[in-house]
Amino acid sequence: MSYLATGFFGLLDWEEMTGQSKFVVDIVTVPIFSAIAGLITNWTGVIMLLAPINFTGFYMPGVKRIFPFMPRKLQILPCWAPNGIIGFQGFIPCRAEKMASIIVDKSIYRIGGVGDFYQELDPDSLAMNIAEKARPDIRRLTTEVIEKEHKQLWSTLPGPVKEQVLSKVDAELPALSKKAFKKIGENIDQLLDVKLMVIQYLRTNPAILVSIIKNMAAPELRFMVRIGTLGAPFGVILALWLSFIHYSSDEVKEAHELDPNAAYIPLPGFLNTLLHIFPSWLWVLLGAALIGIIVNIIAIKVVFVPGHPMPRTKYLWKQGLFAARQHQASWELAQQLSIEVLTVTNFTNEMLNGSGADKTRAYVQETVSEEAKRILGPFMVMARNSFGFVDVEELEKGGAVAVVDFAPSVLYSEELNKEKAKKIEEYATEKFRQLDPDDFGEMLFNAIEQDAWLLYAHGGLLGILVGAVHILIFGA
Repeated sequence: MSYLATGFFGLLDWEEMTGQSKFVVDIVTVPIFSAIAGLITNWTGVIMLLAPINFTGFYMPGVKRIFPFMPRKLQILPCWAPNGIIGFQGFIPCRAEKMASIIVDKSIYRIGGVGDFYQELDPDSLAMNIAEKARPDIRRLTTEVIEKEHKQLWSTLPGPVKEQVLSKVDAELPALSKKAFKKIGENIDQLLDVKLMVIQYLRTNPAILVSIIKNMAAPELRFMVRIGTLGAPFGVILALWLSFIHYSSDEVKEAHELDPNAAYIPLPGFLNTLLHIFPSWLWVLLGAALIGIIVNIIAIKVVFVPGHPMPRTKYLWKQGLFAARQHQASWELAQQLSIEVLTVTNFTNEMLNGSGADKTRAYVQETVSEEAKRILGPFMVMARNSFGFVDVEELEKGGAVAVVDFAPSVLYSEELNKEKAKKIEEYATEKFRQLDPDDFGEMLFNAIEQDAWLLYAHGGLLGILVGAVHILIFGA
């Protein structure tokens, strides 16, 4: 009985149980275990990319003390939290800020500037929307603005004069709204930082980032799991190598000397010594680890490389799967961005509350000021002549504040966002499809590239684990 072909620490003799040689036992079982290792490795690898969305962990004594002495490569892993917490967060949600920056640089910026997106939203129709929605309240808003600064003046004005003022504002509302949006459009580059908007939004909403990646690359992620079965043919190679090591060993040589019919592979002395430096169980673990790493590398390569179709003599798969699916993936990406990120609500929120908020309000006030002078000029002259000093500047400022405060109630509406999302989707889809395949594929590849080494290490460790299970069951 050959101890090397036994499992459970010598309790099971598979050669005796099956009536087959160690070669047959290995050539059957090693590929099966290698395929299982590949599937588990790639399946868990894809999960690690996306989940958990939020950091999940626990306190471990001593971690806080040793963390400063760890290599930088380990410190940036999504495994640590302040105060000695150890756990995990998916690579993509953990790198939400970097991923958002990549999405902007590798996709959004390449298909158009902020002005292009603004025009796709059709600012004239947005202006008309605000005018229509504001019309039922415009008389009340106008009255409130004037009363706030000149309550006595407004209360003493004759009814017909008040009606003239309110009617004039009501009639001119669409023109005022259009001019405000035109002014914003002329200065949109100063008012809206798309990159900052996207980064802040996805950083605070990592679940949306994960949803974008999952929907855009769903077929490729499924493929990365399925290609784990490629471990089987590599398992055949490993089984052949293990048999070569086994049948050239001194133990088999001794058995061959006793029974010349027993299989034995003679090797030159130096080569025999070199191949048997490691014990057979270590060859199993090394081979299993190597299979786990290689399967991961192949999965990533097949998905992303090359961008352009190449001869099969250079790449068996001809073109990276993601680049080959650019036409469909462009629509999926555009749809997600238009619904979740590049929305009227997010643009409005950034302009009114972001880094350019003060400039936005200044441009609105400037427009309101110009229109107020044109619309209410005659009434202001009459008011000055009749009642003395009228603070026109405060009236204009109050009007601008009323416009800015009212706009979100219209621009944040779900119905309006759905309507405009369709236009952004069509525009972005067309532009994404025009991108060079290398540039298009680079966007998703960069999401994985930084942590690819960790996926490979994860594949190697899982390979070792599965190899150890094989040794436990079938022996080395």
